[in-house]
Amino acid sequence: MPRKIPRLVWPAASLACFTYLYGLSATGLIGKDEPRYASIAREMARSGDWITPRLWGSPWFEKPALLYWVEGLAFRMGLGPELAPRLPIALCALAFLVFFWWILRSEFGCLAAWFATLVLATTGGYLGYSQVGHMDLLLTATFGGALLLALPWISKGETRGLPLMAVLLGFAVLAKSGVALVLIAPLPWWGRRRLADLLRPRVILTFLSVALPWYLACFWRNGTPFLRELFVKQQFQRLTGSADHVQPAWYYPLVLLGLLLPWTPMLLALFSRTLYADPRRSFLLAVVVWGMVFFTLAPNKLAGYVLPLLPPLSALMGVALAEMANPRPLLAACALLLVAFPIAAQVLPYAVETGITHAPFPKFGAEWLVPVAIAALAWVLDARGRRLAALFTVAAGAAAGIIYLKVHSAGELDRMASARGLWLQVSPRAADVCIASLGSNMLYSLNYYSITPLPSCTTQPRRLQLRQDRGRAPSLWDTLSARTVDPLASGIVPSHFRD
Repeated sequence: MPRKIPRLVWPAASLACFTYLYGLSATGLIGKDEPRYASIAREMARSGDWITPRLWGSPWFEKPALLYWVEGLAFRMGLGPELAPRLPIALCALAFLVFFWWILRSEFGCLAAWFATLVLATTGGYLGYSQVGHMDLLLTATFGGALLLALPWISKGETRGLPLMAVLLGFAVLAKSGVALVLIAPLPWWGRRRLADLLRPRVILTFLSVALPWYLACFWRNGTPFLRELFVKQQFQRLTGSADHVQPAWYYPLVLLGLLLPWTPMLLALFSRTLYADPRRSFLLAVVVWGMVFFTLAPNKLAGYVLPLLPPLSALMGVALAEMANPRPLLAACALLLVAFPIAAQVLPYAVETGITHAPFPKFGAEWLVPVAIAALAWVLDARGRRLAALFTVAAGAAAGIIYLKVHSAGELDRMASARGLWLQVSPRAADVCIASLGSNMLYSLNYYSITPLPSCTTQPRRLQLRQDRGRAPSLWDTLSARTVDPLASGIVPSHFRD
């Protein structure tokens, strides 16, 4: 192990903690899923019913309970409406990075472990999903942990880690049902000569003791509606029948390229025959390939579905970087892609609210030139035999890009995509307000902050109507005076973004 590697521990840990934890509450809850999940968790914490998920008073069985439990505990601890859903996810992401490094150091060496961990920690996908209260990061951490614990068994037949692997796989099933079992399907084939190890009672019973009790309890309490919604509709029909999120076959390759930013060029390092002589590496590659095939064949497609493929991909990248003779062109290309962060700072609020195709074209700024300097520095460092320092330079640039993104887009994102500020202005007169037309993302966010959803104007007309035009913030319309009472930031689009 190179002498200078231990010096990286504290700056890397400090930078990671600051990057992941800074600004978690700077933006209110956004989208459809984050406020829905947080509402269910808050109700669990309030009612003490940790079995039946309830959304605004009605049972809601689309997802298992793990996310609701961790967020509910955060609500019980008194964390605020933004920190309670988000802080547990960010802490889970950080904890998995430590576990990821620890296992890879044992399996592939310290240098490869550092490379892989720096890559995973600063990919846009892993870091981005660690900032929101979604289930995808929980699935990624639990499934990724199970995947890593299988590596000693694949290479040397060691069985000590299999019970813990079963525990994490059970939690993965509690995070997102059967997806984890599908993704880990290559494992029996890679360990086919020792398949009996996976079927030992201590492994099977450990898995069932973690994964099964909540499902049995929820079925006992709610009966067939629970089974019909979670398994028939959300699992089977999403794979074989109706599709709510239809995308073309090339959707996931493009998504994966985006989730890996700025490390996307490192995929080229994986096209090496010698890299896969080790069965552990070929197993990790098989999981990625199988996951891409499976998700591509499924009719419903969302970007977060392929997030669990980032840890095995990052592990392979770390091993490849440790063995490459000259990775300088790839490192420089990764550094140049850091320009994506200042671009995203301009585009993100509008992409979240109206979709990326409706987002305005970004304007050039001097900060776009910083990645050029980082690329040059990384090139020089690697040329002088300081590859770890070169990689850390690019990773630090990615962390700085994320912080820049948070600082420059959080306020705009909060105004355009979250209803936190809207509810602060509406709440004093909520009894007189109904929803005339509100984007679905804003509506779910508003329902979270209002706790009791405001009625629709079609069923319960009131004097004040909330209205929202596409791409603009909501406005409050007074039906008696026929005018807008409060602009509610309806003119927030900067002048250089207006048509």
